[in-house]
This record gives sequence, C-alpha cells and structure tokens, in this order.
Amino acid sequence: MTSMKETYFHQQTLPLENSLPRWPHATQPPETEFKMALLLLLVTLTTCAATPQNLESKMLTFPEATNTAHTKLLTTKQDLSAVTVCLRSFTDLRRGHPIFSLATSRASNDFLIFKLDASDLFELWVRDKNAEFALQDYKLNTWNAICSTWDATSGIIQLWVNGKPSSRKFVSSGFNISEPMSIVLGQEQDSYGGEFDINQSFIGMISDVHMWDYTMSSCEIQNYSDELSFTLGNVLNWNALDFQITGRVLIEDKRYHYC
Repeated sequence: MTSMKETYFHQQTLPLENSLPRWPHATQPPETEFKMALLLLLVTLTTCAATPQNLESKMLTFPEATNTAHTKLLTTKQDLSAVTVCLRSFTDLRRGHPIFSLATSRASNDFLIFKLDASDLFELWVRDKNAEFALQDYKLNTWNAICSTWDATSGIIQLWVNGKPSSRKFVSSGFNISEPMSIVLGQEQDSYGGEFDINQSFIGMISDVHMWDYTMSSCEIQNYSDELSFTLGNVLNWNALDFQITGRVLIEDKRYHYC
C-alpha cells in the first residue's frame, strides 16, 4: 500500500517531469545530448544559409582566370521541355568563354551559351549538339543583354543580343532536359559539375540571371533587354536566387558605364 507521503510526492513531481523537455531516450548521457543539440543547430544554420537571396541591383564579379572559382545556381525544377535563359554580362575577354553552362550526367553541354573568339560569334549547345550564330551588336566593356530559347518538340534554338534576334536553327529535338541539372556561371563544365579549364574561364561581371521553362516571346525578351517590366524566371529568378559560390567570386552593387 502506498503511504500518504509517497502519494503526495508523486502528485507533486509528476507534472514537473512532464513539463521538462525529454530526449528520445532518457538514458542518454549528457555528452550525447550535447551532440544532438549541436547537430540540430548545424542543420538549422544550413537551412538558413539556403534561403533565396534578392540580388536585384547586384552583380557577380569574377575578377581572375581560374579553374576553380564559380557560382552554382540551384533549382528544384528538373524536367524541361523548353528553355529560355536571359542574363547580362560585362567583359573585355577576346578569347572563348562561357556565358551560361548547364550540364547533366547525360550531356556536359545540355544547355550552353558560349562566346567564341571572334567578336560577333556565339555557339549554342543543347544535348551536346551545337549551332553557331553571328550577331554584330555584341560589344566589349559594356553590359550586353544575352538571351536564348530552345524547344524540345521542334528542336529550334535562337539567340538574342541586346534585343536583336538571330536566325532560328535546329540543334536537338525529341528529348527533355530531365536529368538532375548542374548550372554554373564563370566556368564551362566538361563533365557534370566539373572539369573546368582556366583558358575558358569567365572574367568580368554577370547580373540579372533568369531562366524559364518555356520559350518567351520576342516582345518579352525585348522588354528584358530594355530593362522594362517582364515576367521573372520560374526556374531561376535573380530576385530570389538559390546559389553557392566557390572561390573568388564577389557579390557587388551593379555598376554601369555611366554616372
């Protein structure tokens, strides 16, 4: 039989025990509890670090040739039957360099915008197949608005530089970009997420990167190029961007060539 004293003790202490936080196993030693608390803190910090950032009026500066420095852009969309990519770049490079590099395990050049040595020549790649384009509106040491569209059904790809369109050309059709994507600025991927070549690295500034899962109209691309109102990207959105920086890449206020 329980004494009145024992009964009184249990009635007073039981609610207090229930009000305290418990670990999954009450027998865990203090050092284990500390490790679990530390792990929870690290997970929380990692989640906070992945919060999208608004880079409006900002630019990414790639100040030197390197085979390591780059920015990886993150997206949850992994199945694309059509693509539009727009961005602005500023450089004085006269050698070949990447503007935008998307690789999958199936194709290292699954969607690539590449500036060739010649002042007016570009290569566009889809599924490791390419077409060459000549546009004379591209200039060094000024901001250039560069856009490209591709549709998996027709296989047609097109380039715009500062609002001026290229000819429409066939590259690849019949297959979506459906593998997990590695999207990189500053380097050209010769394999999924890597094999960078210092002689192809980008030096300069990049800003206003947007990507859509459909082919935008010429009017919307013109609005983007003229810095008018346009629909923000639904795959990549510069105003709410998930990204990871490796090496010497700076986030700076966007600079223009005028005061």
